[in-house]
Amino acid sequence: MTTRQTPTLSDLPIGRTVRANLSTAELYEHAIRAGEGIVAAEGPLVVRTGKHTGRSPKDKFVVVEPSSEAKIWWGEVNQRISEEHYDRLRARLLAYVATKDLYAQDAFIGAHPTHRRSLRVYTETAWASIFAENLFRRPTAEEQATFVPNFTILDVPSFRADPATEGTRSETAILVHMGRMEIVIVGTEYAGEIKKGAFTVMNYLMPDEGVLPMHSSVNVGSGGDSVVFFGLSGTGKTTLSADPLRALIGDDEHGWGDGYVFNFEGGCYAKTIRLSPMYEPDIFATTRRFGTILENVDLDPLTRALDLDSERITENTRGAYPLHFIGNADPTGIAGTPEHVVFLTADAFGVLPPISRLTREQAAYHFISGYTAKLAGTEVGVVEPKATFSAAFGAPFLPRHPGEYARMLMERLQRWNVPVWLVNTGWTGGPYGVGHRMNINHTRQMVRAALNGLLDGVPTRIDPVFRVEVPIAVPDVPAAVLDPRGTWADPAAYDHRAAELARMFEANFAAYAEGVPESIRAAGPRVG
Repeated sequence: MTTRQTPTLSDLPIGRTVRANLSTAELYEHAIRAGEGIVAAEGPLVVRTGKHTGRSPKDKFVVVEPSSEAKIWWGEVNQRISEEHYDRLRARLLAYVATKDLYAQDAFIGAHPTHRRSLRVYTETAWASIFAENLFRRPTAEEQATFVPNFTILDVPSFRADPATEGTRSETAILVHMGRMEIVIVGTEYAGEIKKGAFTVMNYLMPDEGVLPMHSSVNVGSGGDSVVFFGLSGTGKTTLSADPLRALIGDDEHGWGDGYVFNFEGGCYAKTIRLSPMYEPDIFATTRRFGTILENVDLDPLTRALDLDSERITENTRGAYPLHFIGNADPTGIAGTPEHVVFLTADAFGVLPPISRLTREQAAYHFISGYTAKLAGTEVGVVEPKATFSAAFGAPFLPRHPGEYARMLMERLQRWNVPVWLVNTGWTGGPYGVGHRMNINHTRQMVRAALNGLLDGVPTRIDPVFRVEVPIAVPDVPAAVLDPRGTWADPAAYDHRAAELARMFEANFAAYAEGVPESIRAAGPRVG
């Protein structure tokens, strides 16, 4: 008896008509005619994403199916949904879109030819098709002529899931079927779900090819020296990687193979709130360009002038633009083995040093911990910075156990003797609400000094709570900035908050302690 294979989305007729691979200009016209957005003063398309102005992680599910079940890290991050429920929703969704006109973009994800995947993104709106065209890698005309997708995304915001019969939590659902290589997104207009859904699939596939997938940015110096910046949304990956003195490989998703790193994407998805033309000139310039999609950015209804400082709609305003909008972007998307790794954290407690060097054991500890603050608007329900721990600095996108990714990173750090730096881009002078964000110019100078070897012979001190090695001087940075306790008006209040954060580290790491060597378990902050 043979088992009949269920056709994948790529094999099925989808939509009444499908407008495939339209140019950005054509998609602008469709979006304007449909009332999907408005053109701002200098050319970007400004859209609203409704009630969802961030990701909905509690509405993301992975289908339980034989080919992937044993590999998935099941739990709060990867919630189970049965194939029966998935098929029921899928059938109803296909019937729903059969009467609709859809858009499609064929694209690649993965700059390295050995590891890249072909991807077809169906969207209900023209602006979301521009988003997909911007964020993924564009095939040539020759590649499009013979294009066959390895996996498919179907994004239909107007469709509502039925929790009572389809196993979802709400009318919003992001469903990933690894066996069929399908992603279904319904009930949310937030386009970040498209990007992160594809990233989840790559995080599942790459370890089997000997590639460490990373929630990171990468840039490279004139001498070919590349650096990886790990960090969650809002910690500075995009800002720090867009350094005019270095070439940009990519701002958010990469793979680390045997002797090379490569970008998964063909574009950037940057936070635009309070962008500075002085400190972030390249990213700021993209908000003034035709082809950029701006999500939930405020503007003057008459002049169409943007107000990047406004958080009237959300703190999580976003810009989606192709990589070539950044003048120093490397078109290959590939660089050599990293010479430095930087962990970025936006510490809302205001107690971590602005820069410190980690031992190999501390690097493992902090990678597994993934401490930062979720910034307002990046997820539904987050309205102010909230201390959080996200394994591998990207737990929401990890289909496999964090230990698997941590092991791969430690092997690479050991093999190539790569130094690791912990950089706090969060608060200083007090916690959120009392202190202020780190000066971006100071952070840039600290990172440049580390990458250029200017901190190699600088005297250091060991932080008494976090036990990391802190330089006591950095060129062009006031010495007072380097000692977080000294920036607080009340040192006793600092001590209290530092001890509180140390206990949070300890409590979080307890969930991962089993099977972790004692040397790594002992590398965390000093508690008590």
